[in-house]
Amino acid sequence: MKPWIAMTAGVVFLACSGEEAPPADQSDAPDFETTQVADDVYRFRFNRHNALFVATPEGVVAFDPISTTAAAIYADEIKRLVPDAQLAAIVYSHRDADHATGAAVLREAFGVDAPIYGHVNSIEPLQEAANPDLPVPTVVVEDQMTIGEGETAIELHYLGRSHSDDMLVGFLPAKGIAFAVDFVSKDGLGYRDLASFHFPDMFTAIEGLQEIPYEQIVFGHGDSGDRATIDRQLKYYRDLDAAVRAAIAEGLSEDESAASVMLEDYRDWNRYEEFRELNVRGMYRKLTASD
Repeated sequence: MKPWIAMTAGVVFLACSGEEAPPADQSDAPDFETTQVADDVYRFRFNRHNALFVATPEGVVAFDPISTTAAAIYADEIKRLVPDAQLAAIVYSHRDADHATGAAVLREAFGVDAPIYGHVNSIEPLQEAANPDLPVPTVVVEDQMTIGEGETAIELHYLGRSHSDDMLVGFLPAKGIAFAVDFVSKDGLGYRDLASFHFPDMFTAIEGLQEIPYEQIVFGHGDSGDRATIDRQLKYYRDLDAAVRAAIAEGLSEDESAASVMLEDYRDWNRYEEFRELNVRGMYRKLTASD
């Protein structure tokens, strides 16, 4: 069995293309594809969101249903690529609706109330929301838990607060593959003004991710990466933090900082033009919030 295969070298089984992928549940012809990452491991992409599923002897473990529309296609893809397999478990990377919605659709498609794994911090908010399309986890993870054993064992790691306070990272030790959502990506700036990001906890979470011995990492959005990808991501946030701190020390206002902190080393990163100023503003607000 191959130890791991870079996603860029994986086999794309199905794709429906479009000019620009729309948000989940808003497309008449969804853009999706299923890509083999390694033996028994597949990435399912629906528009701009990625999920991961693993074929184990007990059945398929599926991360992140994404949406009700995505989940129906997700189920069809699982059945096509892993014939006769049952759904063994669903895992929420975190409770955000754009990643976790659709578990009920997956369960119904396979005719089984498969257990749903989620972090303990997701329980109360989901109970309060009472959304039937985003059911409350039935198996609670606190710090770490392992699903299955052997070649397809899946570790679930909680690394502390990052993009959310309930983020789980999946890791397949025998494959050297990790699955991480929203708080890291491949050479991209943070989302908008970093409102959902917990700093300085983010630094600890990313450092904790680097303690997991993965070789390849699949993200909730965009292309896959490797360990160097996460080193670059951590350096970006450290550079952003340092640059904004320097601007504050010079007595610059938020507007002046947004105009002057250019982060030139990252000009070729994804969404630099769109998010550079917003990232600076977000970090400025976080660093001055207690002043």
